[in-house]
Amino acid sequence: MATPAFNDQWTGQSAHARGLLIATAAVLLISFDALMVRLAGAPHWDIVFWRGWLIFFTFALWMLFSGQRIVLPPRRRDRWLIALSVVLLSGNTTLFVLSVAHTAAANTVVILASSPFFAALFSWFFLRERVPLRTWLAIAAAVLGVVIVFGGGLELGTWLGDFYALALAVTVGAHLTILRHFPGVPRLPLVCLSGAIAGAMAIPFADPFALAPSSYWVLAVMGCLQMPLATLMLSVATRYLPSPEVSLFLLLETVLAPIWVWWALDEQVPALTLIGGVVILLTVAIHAVLALSEERR
Repeated sequence: MATPAFNDQWTGQSAHARGLLIATAAVLLISFDALMVRLAGAPHWDIVFWRGWLIFFTFALWMLFSGQRIVLPPRRRDRWLIALSVVLLSGNTTLFVLSVAHTAAANTVVILASSPFFAALFSWFFLRERVPLRTWLAIAAAVLGVVIVFGGGLELGTWLGDFYALALAVTVGAHLTILRHFPGVPRLPLVCLSGAIAGAMAIPFADPFALAPSSYWVLAVMGCLQMPLATLMLSVATRYLPSPEVSLFLLLETVLAPIWVWWALDEQVPALTLIGGVVILLTVAIHAVLALSEERR
């Protein structure tokens, strides 16, 4: 008969393996996001409209059947912060589509990979959390990588899309900082509301019912299956894996997303994006490994 210690160890290993499998599947789904935006073949505001509203209705149905509800903090100031996080999350949806529409997909995902360091900056400034020296060094290296990518964007005339990607990284960092301050607030209702806000923001600029039939199929897969499933699986993966390990898996999106776009649409990766991407990816990977080893100790 197995001893209790052996059972505990086996249970821990099984939970970790389950988390690895779920996180891998989630990141694989997310990595197709830029390609789906390209394949939609629609004006970017039309994509924002359908992506936002489809995500809203999909999660609203999920909440209806699962019984999950919005839980707000008791203080009015904290409720305003939660509302701000929803607005920031809706901005993430919009900025991602705008960035992919105006620059190479590789530029978007490479610059977005720097978002954890913006979260660290905001946590230091607003939450007064101590930032270790390795994080400050990582922030400096990530800024260098973003500057290199921007240099390529200036040469190729894609600087506007790069700017949208940088704004996206900042809003993602700010959103994560607010959520870190309120760990007890359910995440899915916030994603649901953010979809409605993004869809509503696109109404003045969109002509959503004038698209080709093929566009609607791509948008339906994106808004009803791909992003909702990826969001759910990532939230489940964080139950089994520490956050530094989950962030390591998110690096796969930065590698895979340009590969899918190149494979399907023959979109080449700019040379300076490769250089800046290597700098950012190595920085995030080394920082996450150090954080993970520290957490395990």
